[in-house]
Order: sequence, then C-alpha cells, then structure tokens
Amino acid sequence: MLSLPARRIATCYLTLIGGKMSTSAAAKDLNKDLCGMLKQLAEYELAVNKNMYKSRAYKQAAATLAKLDYKVSSGEEAKKLKGIGDKISKKIDEFLATGTLKKLDNIHKDANSEAIILLSRVHGIGSAKARELVTDFGVNSLEQLRQRQDELNLNHHQLIGIKYFEDFEQQIPRKEIIKVEKIVKDHIANFDPELQVTFCGSYRREKPESGDMDILVTKSSYVSTCEKKEGSTILRNFVSELEKIQLITDTISIGDVKFMGVSNIGRVKGHEKKDALYRHVDIRVCPSDQYHCHILHFTGSSLFNTNMRQHALSQGYTLNEYSLRPVGTAGTAGSPVIINTERDIFEYIDYPYREPKDRND
Repeated sequence: MLSLPARRIATCYLTLIGGKMSTSAAAKDLNKDLCGMLKQLAEYELAVNKNMYKSRAYKQAAATLAKLDYKVSSGEEAKKLKGIGDKISKKIDEFLATGTLKKLDNIHKDANSEAIILLSRVHGIGSAKARELVTDFGVNSLEQLRQRQDELNLNHHQLIGIKYFEDFEQQIPRKEIIKVEKIVKDHIANFDPELQVTFCGSYRREKPESGDMDILVTKSSYVSTCEKKEGSTILRNFVSELEKIQLITDTISIGDVKFMGVSNIGRVKGHEKKDALYRHVDIRVCPSDQYHCHILHFTGSSLFNTNMRQHALSQGYTLNEYSLRPVGTAGTAGSPVIINTERDIFEYIDYPYREPKDRND
C-alpha cells in the first residue's frame, strides 16, 4: 500500500502530459481519450515548440469535445464542430482507428521533450526555464529537480511550485471551494463588513472542479481616483486575516493589488484534516467603480471574454477588465461609462446576457 504522498506522486505521473487531474468531470466525459490526446499535443506545442497558437487550437478543440453529450465517431463528424479543422480531424481519425497517434509516440520517445513538458508544469517554471534546466543542467525529472534545487538558482515562486507540485496538479472540487468561500466571507464580515468578496474563475461558472481559486475584493470607499496605497492596505489586511486563521499558508508574491499564494482548508480551526491538499490561490483588489468589469473578466472564460470584447468594438465601445469606454470617431477611447451591475455591461453593448454558468465558450 502506497503512503499518501506516494499515492499522489504516482497518480500525478499518470497525468503529467495530459493536463490536470479530474475526478467527476473526467468520469462523465464521453470523449475523454480524444481530449487527453489533444491536451498532450497542446502541452507539447506550448512547452517544447513555444507555439501558443497551435497550443490554443488544440485546447479549444479539446474543450469543444469535452462538452458533448455523445461520443465522436469520426474526424469528419468532429470537423462539423466549432474550432476543429481538417488537420485536427485527421488526427482524430488516426487516434480512433489505432488508439494512438504517431506524433505522440514520437514525442514520448524523445526524453528531452518529455522532460521539458514535465518541468514546465511546475508552477513558476515556464517553457523557457524548463528548456534551460533540461538542456543546460541535464535535469530530466522532478526527483532531480528537487535534489538539485539549491544549485539551480531557482526563485521563490519556483521553489514553492516544486514543494507543492503534486497538490497543485490536482483539481479542486467545487464543494471544497464552497467551504473556503464561506470561511473567507464569514471571517471577513467580522473583520470589515464593508469589504465585498467574489470568488471568480471556473468556480463562478459553476464548473465541478477548478485548477485554482480566484478571489476578487473591493470596498465601496476605494475608487479609481484613490491613491494606490489604499488598495495595497486593503490587500495586505485581507491576506493577514486569512493568515491568522491559517487558511493562507505561503506567499508566492504580493504587490500593490495582487497576491499569489497557497492555501489549505485543513489547517483552519473546525475544518482540520491532515491530508488536505495545498491549493494555489490568487487574490486581487480593485476599485469599487471597476468591480463589475473585473468580475466579468475574471469569471471568463477566456474565449467568452474575447468574443464579448470583439462585439463591444463593433458597437463602438472598448471593454477590458477595468472599464467600458465609448470609442470616438478618431479611435480614441472616451471616459468610462458608469457600471452598477455586471448586467449593465451587456446592456450597454447590446449583447445578450448570459449567466456565468453559460460562459464556457
């Protein structure tokens, strides 16, 4: 019988190339083998070839297949779906016919490519650093990375990524984030009832699992004309309160309005659990007059945001995480329009409102 850490590592290695682990979501995915194949190609293109466009195309194709309530039987059938063209459909045909893909077989035979893909999965180590570690320092495994971390000039972020690698690889069940959200909101309400807290990302889109936790914070008295230090004070006090209850365990980085760190619900009084996993968490503070644009942006999905911004431009507006502004005849953005709710943004640009759960494309 494997110990808990050993079980995590063993399970993790099975999914290092194919993406973060999923429990309930994967079990329901009728096209999970095809999705896994496409995600492996996406990982390879980004980590080894540095081709973000091909990587994004493979990821979008995998996301499209993952949503289907039927099993794809041919590449021709898949080609009728949005985001799947001729090249990807041929790969689907090859995979369905043989159960594998020649390109992937060749990738798996290339030890350097495998090592670059593996190391680039460590939080804080991008494809460039992973390539450097493999080609310049001869690091080709997590074990070697851990053994030699003192001599490799790794920064604090990368060391945290190594420390919690196996935990960060695992998806966070929605029910866990629900508990964390209640802990945070209950504690902060006692500390400063004027603070408004929203958990964004895939959690707000009601996905069954999330890769990390994205928390957005504001205060009615904090607006965009305030000095930057006011946002910094809000952030540092907020993080300090979560450290006091031991929810926040590590700080990766903290700036004026952005925090990146690690949390563990099992360390909080009343929720003690020795084998609770460490989770990556991002916290951002924004002015209250920009809050709804921030919520929209950090809820996602990325593709939904892109489509909505393109529509805004067609309606004579420019939309980003900070504001919605009309664009004049000279192409210059005007003053931000007043936004009181997230729905206001949709109405200004005449875009059909969609609930967060329906923003996954």
